[in-house]
Formats: sequence, C-alpha cells, structure tokens
Amino acid sequence: MADTNTDTVSATPVTLLGLGDMGTAFARAWLAAGYPLTVWNRTAARAEPLAAEGATVVATAAEAVAASRLVVVCLLDDASVGEALADADLAGKDLVNLTTGTPDQARARAEWARARGARFLDGGIMAVPPMIGVPESGGYVFYSGSGALFEEHGTALTVPTGAKYVGENPGHAALHDVALLSAMYGMFAGVQHAFALIRKEKDIAPKEFASLLVGWLGAMSGSVHGIAEHLQSGDYTKGVVSNLAMIVAGNPTLLSTAEGQGVSPELLTPYLGLMERLLAEGHGDEGTTGVVDLLVR
Repeated sequence: MADTNTDTVSATPVTLLGLGDMGTAFARAWLAAGYPLTVWNRTAARAEPLAAEGATVVATAAEAVAASRLVVVCLLDDASVGEALADADLAGKDLVNLTTGTPDQARARAEWARARGARFLDGGIMAVPPMIGVPESGGYVFYSGSGALFEEHGTALTVPTGAKYVGENPGHAALHDVALLSAMYGMFAGVQHAFALIRKEKDIAPKEFASLLVGWLGAMSGSVHGIAEHLQSGDYTKGVVSNLAMIVAGNPTLLSTAEGQGVSPELLTPYLGLMERLLAEGHGDEGTTGVVDLLVR
C-alpha cells in the first residue's frame, strides 16, 4: 500500500465533509495522526472545536473539495451527498463516501462520481463514534469500489479504524453492512423474546439469566459456518443433527410457553412460519438453511 512512511503520511492531505458525531471522531483521529485536514460542515459552529485542534475550516463544500485529492464524505444520507457536492469540481479527486446508504445508492453514486472524473470508494462503518481512533475497539469500515483508490489511500483510511476491502462492486460495502446489521437485529429479537419469557418470574434474575444467554448464543453461533457450507455445497443435509422435521415438531412448545408466560410470539412467528412452509415442501431431512432460499425472491 502507498502512504507507508512517516514523511508521506504527514504530507497526505485529507478533506472531510460532515462533522456529526461520526465525522468528528474521524476528524480527530486524522488530526491526532498528523494528517493535514480540511473540514466543512453545513452548520459551521460544529467545526470550531476542530479548528482549535489544527483543522482548516472552510466555508463551502466546493472549497473543501478543492483543498485535497482525498475527499471523505460522512453526511446524513445519499441526497445530502449530492447536494453538498453539486458545485464541487470532482475531476481527478478520490471520493470516499462513508454516508450510510443502500447498495443501489452506492452503485448509482459511483457512476455519478465517475461521470465527474472522480474515483469512488463506498464505505460501511461497523463501529460507533467512541470506537473510532481506538485500535483495540475492534471497529472497522467495509470498503468497496475502486481497488486502486483503496490501495493508494489505504493507510490514511485505516488511521481512524480498521478497514476491510470487499471488492470492486461499489454496492458491496453497504450490502455487507446491512447484512451484518440485519443478523444483529434478528439476534436482538430473540434476546428480547427470551427476556420477555422470564420477565414476570421474581426468582429469575435478569443479570444471571444474561450470562446463560450469552453463553448459549456463543455456542450456537458456530452454526453460521454450517449454513455457509450448505449454501456453497448445495447439500442442505450435511452435518445436520437436528433436522427440520424435529425442529418444527418442537415449535408448539415455544408458542405454548409464550402463551403461558403472557408473552406475544410476534417476534418468533415469522421464522416459525417459514420453517413450517419449508417442511411442507418436503425438506424435513434438511436443516434450516432452506429458509434462505424461501426469502430470496
């Protein structure tokens, strides 16, 4: 990767558009590492603390873009990106978009940037602001789009937090981001249902139950690799211990327990319904991987 020595790093200017909590965290990480930083924010007052820390604050986004070849955008949404850069000259610029969006928006924004003479990299931030600038936090950003851009500016991009390049398709960073977040919300749904089941039991302490829950979820997380193996091999029976027929047979117990505890099953019933549908289609000897195929339209 380029930018590998101190002299080069210290001379690598960065422009950052957007100083919300995340943008400000990125800005402070670059400033702490000695990067010349130009910043712009629609609400100018948010930039004042960074000026005191060494950032160059400019009045317009176009002026900020002109200051550096590497331009990083961290705004509210995709529409904000288009509005902020409407009057900027992007010819010869390396545009890195850290604004949360969809895969389709990222691909469209990549085409938009190329038409204006810029290389484009999209990013999906897998961290919260307090994790930025803290290497041991485990945070990182998915990047996709121009591999040449990532190769050239990889060191600068890894200063705030880790980086995982996931390919030339500009939409893949956002897709990885949303896929992981979707899995997280699914897990949270199960966790919330589990706590609801014990909520009325005075002799089950939530904190003690939490330890059991964390251990159980950790043990079950290994099944993710089994699903991946099924999807890649096409054999949905490989390594199956509890098949779909067995699992579905136990579903009434889950529903009856919820009813007995006075808990709505609405977080469970969509998934249970998909498993029942899969069983009805004749996949009783498989695991639950076939649910993936039911979801894909």
